[in-house]
Amino acid sequence: MTVTEILSLLFAAAAAGAINAVAGGGTILTFPTLLAIGTPAVVANATSTVALVFGTSGSVYGFRRHIPSIREWLWRFIPVSLLGGLIGSWLLTITGNEIFSRLVPFLILFATLLFLAQGIVSRLIRRSSAGPQREPLVWPAVLFQFLVAIYGGFFGAGIGILMLATLGFIGLSDIHQMNALKNILGSLINVVAAVMFICRGMVDWPKVGIMTLGAVAGYYLGSHYSQKIPQVWVRRIVLAIGFGISAITFYRRFA
Repeated sequence: MTVTEILSLLFAAAAAGAINAVAGGGTILTFPTLLAIGTPAVVANATSTVALVFGTSGSVYGFRRHIPSIREWLWRFIPVSLLGGLIGSWLLTITGNEIFSRLVPFLILFATLLFLAQGIVSRLIRRSSAGPQREPLVWPAVLFQFLVAIYGGFFGAGIGILMLATLGFIGLSDIHQMNALKNILGSLINVVAAVMFICRGMVDWPKVGIMTLGAVAGYYLGSHYSQKIPQVWVRRIVLAIGFGISAITFYRRFA
């Protein structure tokens, strides 16, 4: 790797770690950066997942005091999250680079739209918590979480907002409890996918090492200084990057 490529990976991973700590959606930055320096699409996806897995696991620790209040939901959602993550990551292993490359523009656009939807879902959650309590839709939520986990194992970007929607089905309205449960499930999906990718030899380890350093630093800074950063500007920057990268990948694919 050239010095420029190393610095690009460090910066992208650090920015992704900080964004994940503040808002979520860092894969929108790391995956296209790996593509830009010539990493095959499937390897780029696997490498990005492994590089960021430490940051997602660290987010669980940040919400540890809320775990007792969500324990009753863990036994319902953990099995389907593990199974779905396993299926999704396996699907990636049997998907060739050519097929996956064709999907990349749509996956990046979908992930960016999910990031855009975060604010809408958050407002709906706050509105529903202020209204009358309704009967939780447990099993539809479990099925939806299974599908989210499959997508998460296959690509991963944007699963946080999908899981928040899932948790709304079961009547949860405390955003801290929802984030705690979301972070646990998301970390498990990422860990299962990372193990699958490692066992299949799909990971570019030198790039993982560089990106892990950046991601840990970014997560640390994001966790400590997130209160001083206007989240609206973080969201606007990520959305601009996401839509810009999506437009570029569509142009390169179909022009």
